[in-house]
Amino acid sequence: MRILVLGAGGFLGGHTARRLRALPGARVTDGGRTPARTHGTLDDRFTADLATADGPGLADALRALAPDAVVNCAGATGGSPLTLAGANARGPALLCEALQAAAPDARLVHLGSAAEYGAPDGPRPSAESDPARPLGLYGATKLAGTLAVTESPLDAVVLRVFNPVGPYAPEATLPGRLAAELRRAGPDGTVAVGDLSACRDFVDARDVADAVARAVTAPGPLPRLINIGSGAARPARALAEGLARAAGFRGRVDEGGHGSRRSPAVPWQQADITTARTALDWTPRRPLDDSLADLWAAHDRSAEPAR
Repeated sequence: MRILVLGAGGFLGGHTARRLRALPGARVTDGGRTPARTHGTLDDRFTADLATADGPGLADALRALAPDAVVNCAGATGGSPLTLAGANARGPALLCEALQAAAPDARLVHLGSAAEYGAPDGPRPSAESDPARPLGLYGATKLAGTLAVTESPLDAVVLRVFNPVGPYAPEATLPGRLAAELRRAGPDGTVAVGDLSACRDFVDARDVADAVARAVTAPGPLPRLINIGSGAARPARALAEGLARAAGFRGRVDEGGHGSRRSPAVPWQQADITTARTALDWTPRRPLDDSLADLWAAHDRSAEPAR
């Protein structure tokens, strides 16, 4: 089975590519903006930037690769409006058009975001049938990408991922930023963050990769939209406390700093993962404390000087 992973150099894309390589008989090609080596060899690279790619050129490249499945982990979480729209809205739409022309029988698995839901009506889990009411440009552009996929004629599914955590989380995410701030503060320092009272559904990136593998290999058509989360809402403060334990941090976490502008607008969010259980036979396996310990261990190793 030939599988193309777009965005393979990113946080979720990296975990996904590694998981898919463990599938029997899988031949995984890493896709991204640059031809740099990620998990395979340079011969296993597919160079494409969906935000700027030419449609016919992308179709020609896909036709030559002839994938059985395409996983789109590419996207942007920040940047200018043009950056967000290009990566999160134009990219999936262009990919669907190119696949329809070049590999119409390939299964497309696209990673969406819980930000597409916006704020729920009270503290109740968000189900796939709930209305999508994004509160900012990021969520709106991710929703546009989701609609491009779900309304295409392809064999396609969107995995709407909640808040991923785990090894190699980048500083653009709250877990990655907290790990970096703890390292900079030292064991007895002070870490300045924003309000950590907002509750989120934190799911291990490796569990997300497991869900992708099941979506790639599941027989028959899948629901167009499937939530991927832990199924539990936890305060963001639990991240700081768990990482502090893993790091042996004895200092102070000051919540009087600047935090995410999205957090106050969405004080509580949790995934209803019933569809994932029934359609993919998937449930998350890794507890949050393990995810945070592994995140810190990976961050600690990456901070060691080269020898």
